[in-house]
Amino acid sequence: MAKNDYFVIAYKVLKYLYGCLKGGVAPDIEFYNAESCGINEAYWHYIMVNLYEGGYITDVVLIPPTLNHPDKGVRVSSKTKITPLGIQYLDENSMFKKVKETVKDIAEIIPL
Repeated sequence: MAKNDYFVIAYKVLKYLYGCLKGGVAPDIEFYNAESCGINEAYWHYIMVNLYEGGYITDVVLIPPTLNHPDKGVRVSSKTKITPLGIQYLDENSMFKKVKETVKDIAEIIPL
């Protein structure tokens, strides 16, 4: 599974937000963005919009499509959090289990 696969990026984001929640710290928006994940902005927005609309994260602002940008965008902040559904998804999703098996080194998943 490649580092830029949807489920790998979604896993990184949810795992990071869950760690922030458990640690009582605000997420660093410089950490979880397209550049830090090694993907393009459109793909980043696609993943984040789907995590938000799926109910896995909260406190993001959706940016409506425009003529120049026909897809929805998203703005994350230091208030963005994982939801209980996101925590459950992180724990139970079979694709995430494959990601965990594929990526052995936690630094590869969450480079803190």
